[in-house]
Amino acid sequence: MGKEAVLGIDLGTSAIKLLAVAKDGEVLGVQTEPLSLYQEYPGYSEQNPDEWNAAMQQGLKNLLIQPQMEGVEIKGVSFSGQMHGLVLLDETGRPLRNAILWNDTRTTPQCETIKAKKGEQVLGNPVVEGFTLTKLLWVKENEPELWKKAATFLLPKDYLRYCLTGEIYTEYSDAAATMLLNPQTKAWDKMLGEEFGIPDIYPDVIQSHDEAGTFNAALAAELGLDANTPVFAGGADNACGALGSGVIRPNDAICSIGTSGVLLICESIGGAEGYGHKIHLMNHAVADVNYLMGVTLSAGYSLSWFKREFYPDDSFEKMLEEAQEAGIGGHGLIFAPYLAGERTPHGDASIRGSFIGISGSNTRGDFARAVVEGITYSLYDSLIYLRGVGKNVTKIVSTGGGAKSNFWLQLQADVFNAEIYKLKHEEGPSMGAAMLAAYGLGWYPSLSACAEQFIHFTETFKPDLKRHKTYERYFRIYHQAYKATRRMTKDLLELQKD
Repeated sequence: MGKEAVLGIDLGTSAIKLLAVAKDGEVLGVQTEPLSLYQEYPGYSEQNPDEWNAAMQQGLKNLLIQPQMEGVEIKGVSFSGQMHGLVLLDETGRPLRNAILWNDTRTTPQCETIKAKKGEQVLGNPVVEGFTLTKLLWVKENEPELWKKAATFLLPKDYLRYCLTGEIYTEYSDAAATMLLNPQTKAWDKMLGEEFGIPDIYPDVIQSHDEAGTFNAALAAELGLDANTPVFAGGADNACGALGSGVIRPNDAICSIGTSGVLLICESIGGAEGYGHKIHLMNHAVADVNYLMGVTLSAGYSLSWFKREFYPDDSFEKMLEEAQEAGIGGHGLIFAPYLAGERTPHGDASIRGSFIGISGSNTRGDFARAVVEGITYSLYDSLIYLRGVGKNVTKIVSTGGGAKSNFWLQLQADVFNAEIYKLKHEEGPSMGAAMLAAYGLGWYPSLSACAEQFIHFTETFKPDLKRHKTYERYFRIYHQAYKATRRMTKDLLELQKD
């Protein structure tokens, strides 16, 4: 008998990642398949759900033929995926249109409609363009003939799981990101939906570790898998990313820097309904745990843009090396990372980025330093607020692009004034999905026990109080950038429409 393993499948924005993990937490295989992004008009961001399915199937084939996977028995599968996206199905279960993604900002008018009726917050969350309710209203108002055919809506990873099982479900961590699920009662607020003309097109909601069907028989036969292999519900990418980093108990925190950036803190269910300040309140993939989350829309995206334009022939390592050499503050330079608007704390789709303090003596290394610091300041904005409402955050697990550089990890420790923990093996949300499958199979008595086996840390970066005080002085100037540039950047956007 070969090794027993579970699969975690993460549907990202740029790629699908598949991860095979053994019962003892050993990573056996990894496979990534790229995805296309469609941005037909400014502010639009869509993907083809059928391309997701094709990429998943190709990824499964490519993963299972890897030499190290020979003899491995796949005992369970689970999912994580990009949040907020809208997949509309007709009565036959086919997608009616491309999926509208989390970073699509076309729904500002729908946000204004919701705010006029319900105020700045709905069910503990700020009314912002990313959430699924705004997308449902956009389709209803702009594609009425298509809207009439809508029978069910799903979140992105739930559509992938449906392709694998033929069963339609969502789960609490993703449903809580729609602006239609009450995170305290864990039930759809259908009365709220009715206020905005949303019919009963809601999927059933189950726990993240619940079984949601079994493997498609035809695909299982093609792959050499058992058609009775259980498929578990899974979770939203931020919830699974936290789980896959061991962030599952009250006051556990994670800083994740991908395309967007997230500062996430766990708390027990039963807290206040909302915290204001554009902080999100959502259900974790762990039962009886919520999390509070601040979001920077253009975190890693800012760095990728900067490298593409200013370091096209150099590596990220070279860019960060020059950033480190520049020193704190990049010789008087501040960067506001609002390339695609901002979520926390401003909730403004129209704000755009800026460099402030440019002089003729600035080098490209200074600019690189400003970008890294600006991204970190944006996440610090959320941390300051959460500390102000009583969250005692002194230790943070760092993941994503910000965790690939010891320089940036130390910078996070100094800016946040917190210990920063580096994972030994960082597999992101796909690891959280794999853990949900392992727990769902009964391999471990709890997700905490699973985390003890699966999650390990290597280094801890401790804050330097002197450097923290210096960063605080720059942060106070950074904090003024939003108000100082808001009107100007909005006017510039209007000029582009002429």
